Amino acid sequence: MLILATWWLVGGCQSSDKQFRIGFSQRTLTDTWRKSMLASMKQELSFHPDVEFIVKDAQGQSATQVKQIQDLINQRVDLLIVSPNAAQPITPIVERAYQLGIPIVVLDRRTASDQYTAYVGADNVEVGRTAGLYANALLKGTGNVIEIGESPGSSADIDRHRGFLQILKAHPGLRLVRKLEGDWDKRSFADELTQLIQSTAHIQLIFAQNDRTALKAHAVCQQLGLGQQIKIIGVDGLPGRNEGIDLVDRGILDATVLYPTGGKEAIRTALAILKKQPFRRENRLLTTLIDSTNVRIMKLQNEKVTEQQTDIDRQNRNLENLTKTYTSQRNTLYFTFASLIVVLLLGGWALYLFRSKQAAYLTLEKQNEEIRNQKNQIEAMSQQARQATEEKLRFYSYISHEFNTPLSLILIPTEDLLAKKNVAGHELRNNMALVQKNAYRLLRLVDQMLDLRKTDSGKQRLHTTEQNLMAFVRDIIGDFQRKAEKQRIDLQLFTDTSELPIWIDTEKLDKVLFNLLSNAFKYTPKGGLIHVRIDTIDQQARIQVIDNGEGMTPDEKHHAFDLFYSGSQPFNLAKGIGLAMSLEFIQLHRGDISVSSEKGQGTTFTILLPLGRDHLDASECTDVVSRYRPFIETEVAAEEPTMLPLSPSRSAGTVLVIEDNDDLRTFLTNRLGAEFEVIAVTSAETGWERILETIPDLILSDIMLPGMDGMQLTQRVKTDWRTSHIPVVLLTAKNQIEQHIEGTRAGADLYLTKPFNTTYLLETIRTTLANRRKQQQRFATDSLPSGENKQDRKFLNDLTALIEKHIGDSSFGVEKLSREMGLSRVQLYRKVQALLDKNVMDYLTEVRLKKAKHLLRDSTKNVSEIAEQTGFSSPTYFTTFFKQHTGKTPSEFRRSQVSA
Repeated sequence: MLILATWWLVGGCQSSDKQFRIGFSQRTLTDTWRKSMLASMKQELSFHPDVEFIVKDAQGQSATQVKQIQDLINQRVDLLIVSPNAAQPITPIVERAYQLGIPIVVLDRRTASDQYTAYVGADNVEVGRTAGLYANALLKGTGNVIEIGESPGSSADIDRHRGFLQILKAHPGLRLVRKLEGDWDKRSFADELTQLIQSTAHIQLIFAQNDRTALKAHAVCQQLGLGQQIKIIGVDGLPGRNEGIDLVDRGILDATVLYPTGGKEAIRTALAILKKQPFRRENRLLTTLIDSTNVRIMKLQNEKVTEQQTDIDRQNRNLENLTKTYTSQRNTLYFTFASLIVVLLLGGWALYLFRSKQAAYLTLEKQNEEIRNQKNQIEAMSQQARQATEEKLRFYSYISHEFNTPLSLILIPTEDLLAKKNVAGHELRNNMALVQKNAYRLLRLVDQMLDLRKTDSGKQRLHTTEQNLMAFVRDIIGDFQRKAEKQRIDLQLFTDTSELPIWIDTEKLDKVLFNLLSNAFKYTPKGGLIHVRIDTIDQQARIQVIDNGEGMTPDEKHHAFDLFYSGSQPFNLAKGIGLAMSLEFIQLHRGDISVSSEKGQGTTFTILLPLGRDHLDASECTDVVSRYRPFIETEVAAEEPTMLPLSPSRSAGTVLVIEDNDDLRTFLTNRLGAEFEVIAVTSAETGWERILETIPDLILSDIMLPGMDGMQLTQRVKTDWRTSHIPVVLLTAKNQIEQHIEGTRAGADLYLTKPFNTTYLLETIRTTLANRRKQQQRFATDSLPSGENKQDRKFLNDLTALIEKHIGDSSFGVEKLSREMGLSRVQLYRKVQALLDKNVMDYLTEVRLKKAKHLLRDSTKNVSEIAEQTGFSSPTYFTTFFKQHTGKTPSEFRRSQVSA
């Protein structure tokens, strides 16, 4: 009985540790892409030692693959992963396995049936579409194209060709000369491609359905001396020498479509199925295009991933060594147990080895856990680095805008004064006041940046002196009194005592109160109130700054003291940094600052400062008194200029200026007002309303605006056919090429960075309006130029079609025409005048006259019939009108056409 029990124990220990068996049938493993797929599958399986993975290579033969799948079925695998060689031949055996209850994961290429458990792979139709869209962009909508396919009959070949054709059909200028079969590992297409290029003139582009085929196509083009003339697009985008990313980087290919292998995703889906966990039946892998703009980034990312994978492989090798150690110890333990049949005295030694095995297993588990933790830490650090980079870029963008606006208001008036020989006294004074105001604003911004730097480096220190808090606060409020009077704001100090001694750093508390009062003035309307209350509570001085301004949303209140946060308002340092710095300064005083606010109900900031000096260190007390003396902006914000009657001195056109900075908006209004009719507003929402009301000749807009920004406004203007003809000039502090590209995509006609030269701005506006007038003359001709704005061409086509539809109705006029076009009379008049430089009635008459000429020349109808068909009330009026406009009667015109 002891021997039988021992053999039972040994047999039980020797049972397989593998929990699942997964079979993988691959069409071939000879190409780099599929080797990468298999490598990614094995990498994922390295985290699952309980899985046995059986790989079958069909070597590109469908018949062989069918037999191999049957072998896997016979081996009773728990799950089958199939990457079909061709859709039709493989379908019956896959369906049979599915019907036998074996879960099927179809990878990369599809079968011709929907009998499978899950599919993992990229959308090959989207791959073809992506290549087609890039081909259209490269060839600018016109050219001859050759396509070289994948394996004939495969779903990849069919779907990629279909997606590519969809794009070509949408762009008639692109012509697919021929599609060659590119079964690269079985036959060569070089001779066929060579003959096709030589026999067909002007082949501009080759779309190869994989990068290996694309490389061979490039070699053919090189032999024909056309390597630089013919563009080549491939598919796969693998890293490594002579693979897609390397070929694009070396300029051999113009682009490649990244086609992910999906190996890792297939293993994850298979394990989810086997472990009865939720999974998706259709797993679409994302694809993207790699060209010269992003190939360096992709290459660096792949190198980084390779480096990380090397580390993982090294850890895996350590795991394998430990596993070997574990296996060796386990075998020793088995031998010991077997020896127990002969020598029972060795039982104690066997027990020791068994415990050693358990210790090794725990060590392995611990190391696995450490590896997983390291992986999670790396991912978390990567996410933090990415977020930090985004925050840094956003901050730099905001800082650029904050500094460029006052710089613009210093440089622009200065250059304007230097360009003039004679300057009036009031103009000189106004411009110098504007320069001084913005110079102080720059100084304040620099001070805030220095305070921020000191806080970050931990170098902020208190230098307190004993002060009368009442007199200190009253002095600060006095600085804002003139500003309050000009804006008709009730600014008062409320207190129950005349003296309240307190130890404070006067410079820092001065900055805190200045920030709070500045924000209160910024968000309090004219005629509002700003009250400051001082009292004591629980041995603390309490200072409250109360306003009845626009208030904060709950989210804005929650983040009010967060660094760089500005909520729904455009970023400014006074709020994005000022409140955060105020919190730092108050906390240095061992005090507290809080805010209570409701949207539309005003805001109250409360400061609590401890009385006495027991809370301070001896080094923080001094006799030196310093005071922060900021420049208080007392100018009244310029009101929005209203539409003035057009005068001869301002007949060059109407310009709508959208700028939220009061000084810059006022300066632009005054500078452009001498030559143009100027309408100035502070927001894009108000600007859009004025655009629809007035249909200006040009729009000059800042990009960073409250609410809707300048980019969004430009897109709205250019996509609405009522306003699509209006040129848009964007002003911004962002001068990176990416922002220029973004503005151009939005439809902007010009992109100017701050600070800008006013002479250049004026010349730009004049040139743009002059080009617009030339465009009006082209639109007024019989045929519309194909390169003009599509929205404008559609508008004129619709307008002409409506007139021709009702051309026989003599009562059809501007009123009915505007109603059917869905516009008011004023909007219709302005749109037609802007496009054709003529009014609607003249254009309607012109269409009637062209129709009458056509009927007189090409028909035998009499004058009365033609008059009725073209909407004239009587033949007499038609004859008179026709002679006024052509110098001939209808009969004379007909005879002249016949004789000609």
